[in-house]
Amino acid sequence: MTRPAIYLDHNAASPLLPEARAALIAALDIVGNPSSVHAHGRAQREVVEAARAHVARLAGAEPRQVVFTGSAAEAITQAIVAGARELGVSAIVVSAGEHTATLRAAEATGLPVRTIALDGRGVIDLDQLAGELSRADAAGETLLVTLHWVNNETGVVQPMERMNALVGASRHFLFVDAVQAFGKLPLDFAASAPDMMAVSAHKIGGVAGVGALLVKAHADTVRLVPGGGQEQGRRGGTEPVSAIAAFGAAAEAFGRRYDSNAVEGLAQELEAGLKALAPETVVFGNGAPRIGNTVNFAVRGLNSAVAMMGLDLAGVSVSSGSACSSGKVGPSHVLAAMGVERALSESALRASLGWNSQPSDVAAFVAAFETVLARHRSRHGRAA
Repeated sequence: MTRPAIYLDHNAASPLLPEARAALIAALDIVGNPSSVHAHGRAQREVVEAARAHVARLAGAEPRQVVFTGSAAEAITQAIVAGARELGVSAIVVSAGEHTATLRAAEATGLPVRTIALDGRGVIDLDQLAGELSRADAAGETLLVTLHWVNNETGVVQPMERMNALVGASRHFLFVDAVQAFGKLPLDFAASAPDMMAVSAHKIGGVAGVGALLVKAHADTVRLVPGGGQEQGRRGGTEPVSAIAAFGAAAEAFGRRYDSNAVEGLAQELEAGLKALAPETVVFGNGAPRIGNTVNFAVRGLNSAVAMMGLDLAGVSVSSGSACSSGKVGPSHVLAAMGVERALSESALRASLGWNSQPSDVAAFVAAFETVLARHRSRHGRAA
C-alpha cells in the first residue's frame, strides 16, 4: 500500500520524530527488565527515569509526578474510574465536548454524571460549572471535574486559568485532558490547580502505546492496574522501555522541532485557500481561541466521507474529527454540543498540522480539495 504523500492528521498521531526513532532503536538493544537489580535492569531503569525527567520538564511537572501508562486513554480511565473510587467523590462533571475516552470513563464509574454545555464557539460554559460547584458545596458533595484543555476536533482552547480558579480553590478535584495541549501550550502542572492531568506520546512524535498520568501527592492513591509494584506502585506491569525512551526523546526534542508560529501560519494559509475556493466555508470554533494547528471546517452539502475519500485518492490524509472511534465516520458529538445542525456536521473535515508540515502540504491539500469540490459541484450544483 502506498503511503499518502501529504499527512494532515497530526491531532490523531504525529509522525515519529527522528530523535524518538533513534531512542526507540537504542533501547531495543538493552536486555533486561527495569525492575531487576542487576546491571542490565539498572541500565533499563536509567532509560525510564531519563525519559520521565524529559516528560516532566515539558509538562512543568516534577519527575515523581509522572506515571507512565499504556496510553492517554488509560491515564484518563485511571484518573476518572480509579479516582472516583479512591477520592470519595459523589459525582463526575464533564463537558459536552470531552473526548469519548473521558465520557466512557465517567459512565463506567457508576456515579451521576453532570454535563456542562458548550457555547456556539465550542467554549465550556464556566458559569454553569460555577453553579454546579456551588450546588455541590451546599449539598456537602465532592465532585471530580474532568475537562479538556484543547478540543481535539475543533482546536478550541478552553479558559484554563478560570477553570483553575473555579475548581482549584474548592473542595473538589480537577482532572484535565491535556493531550492536545502538551508541547504546544505552556504547561505548569506542578504549580497549577489540576490534581491530575493526562498526556500522550504519539501526539508529539513519540510512538503509540505509551502515555502518562500526572498526579499530585494528595491524589497519589489513584490506582488502575495494581500489578507488581511498578511505577512506584502506581501502575502495574513491566514498563515498555523502548516506547518510554521514544516518549522521553520526543518530549525533549519537540520544542525544537515544532515551530508554533510557522504551523499557525500554515493553518491560516489553509483556511484562506478554503475560503477562496468556497467562501461559504464554515470554520468551527471561529471566534474562540484556537490552537494554531487545527482547522475543522465544512462546506455544506459536501459529505465528509465522500470528501475524505476523494482527498485520500489524491494522496492527502485528513480526518472528520476524532480518530478514536474504530475508524468510523459519523456525526460529531462535539459539533452537536456546539449547536451545529446535523446536516452541516456531516460535512465536517479536520486538517491538523504538525512538526514536519510544509507549505507544499497546504498547497497540495488546497489543490486536491479544489478537485473534490469541483466534482461535487458538477454533480449537485454550486449551491448544493
